[in-house]
Amino acid sequence: MLAQRLNGRFGGPPQASLILPNTPYDGKFTFVRLRYGPPVNYASQRVMWSHDYPTGERNFMQIMNELTYLGPHLEETNILGLDDPELFKYPIAYLCEPGYQWTVSDQEAANFRDYLLKGGFLIVDDFRARDWPYFEEQMRRILPDVRFFDLDAANPDAPGYAIFHSFFEINDPDEYPNFYDPGKPIFRGIFENNDPTKRLMAIINYNTDISEYWEFSGTGLKPIDESNDAYKLGVNYIMYGMTH
Repeated sequence: MLAQRLNGRFGGPPQASLILPNTPYDGKFTFVRLRYGPPVNYASQRVMWSHDYPTGERNFMQIMNELTYLGPHLEETNILGLDDPELFKYPIAYLCEPGYQWTVSDQEAANFRDYLLKGGFLIVDDFRARDWPYFEEQMRRILPDVRFFDLDAANPDAPGYAIFHSFFEINDPDEYPNFYDPGKPIFRGIFENNDPTKRLMAIINYNTDISEYWEFSGTGLKPIDESNDAYKLGVNYIMYGMTH
């Protein structure tokens, strides 16, 4: 099974996973994955927003359940468009691979702008240098005056310090190894009113892919310490998003 999965991931025929129906809102924390483009029945490598679904978030929610009192849904992922009014029921949303396939309509931009400004928190993951222009262009449709801040985990007065110390003490996330991207990971953020002393509305994992570690953490493909570091980042993101 692993050999087949990796073959699909790195050059072989794409492996597809059936996208399951959303679970009705019941007040429990649910991992929300943002969809862009038309709805599809299967997740695959050709569907960028679906990468690592559903294994990545299932493994991650197991970690959240073991380490915290969050009590999340363990198996369920809700997949929502940026213009879906259901989004406002969920405090945290995850966006994967926002590269050239990600385009935002006026309706999506307006709805997601309201989501962020009303307290929603966005986790962006799994994209690299060639994708930044596409990502920035679409984010400016959502937040026309948006500024992107490089985050610093070591300096208490620097932008983004709080998120790296919301649960685990993470002092040097840029030293964490990438799963397959060259160079160091970069962590950027978007703050309310473009003011780094206010609430962080979005954490951007740029030039890295922490959910890849979540997906393959049980396979022995990477050292345990590297997977643990990816989980620590994810736990901190959720804890920050739930408390700010």
